[in-house]
Amino acid sequence: MKFSASVDIDQPIDKVAALFADPSNLKDYHPGFLRKKLISGTAGEKGAVSMMYYQFRKHEMELKETILCNDLPESFNGLYEHKHMDNTMKSTFVALNDQQTRYTAEIHYTRIAWVMPRLMTILFPNMFKKQTQKWLNSFKDFVESRSD
Repeated sequence: MKFSASVDIDQPIDKVAALFADPSNLKDYHPGFLRKKLISGTAGEKGAVSMMYYQFRKHEMELKETILCNDLPESFNGLYEHKHMDNTMKSTFVALNDQQTRYTAEIHYTRIAWVMPRLMTILFPNMFKKQTQKWLNSFKDFVESRSD
């Protein structure tokens, strides 16, 4: 399953990309985010592997992130692996003008190994796009609230 979502952010591209690149900001716009732990490589660079931990209902969820490409401020591409599904996410940033940036996320689910998520992709594919759009909107609100 593939889809994309985008949002226009009222801040310059360099500021948007810098806030996106800093993992300490994840708690401010990713609901349930707990922490990120570098496993191998150099943080933020191609090939770096990290574990990301989220609170999901009453359980802690683990997600393995592998950076496939980091060409910020223009783009960032990562592979995200979970025991039930894997996806890639390519984030691109385009300056619309000096004070506005378009953030587009292209998602490609490459493996769905559990019955319930597989059914959800068939019956309710827009649910995945709506969740991604919600995250992008949350990031927009976070970036626009930063006045430094």
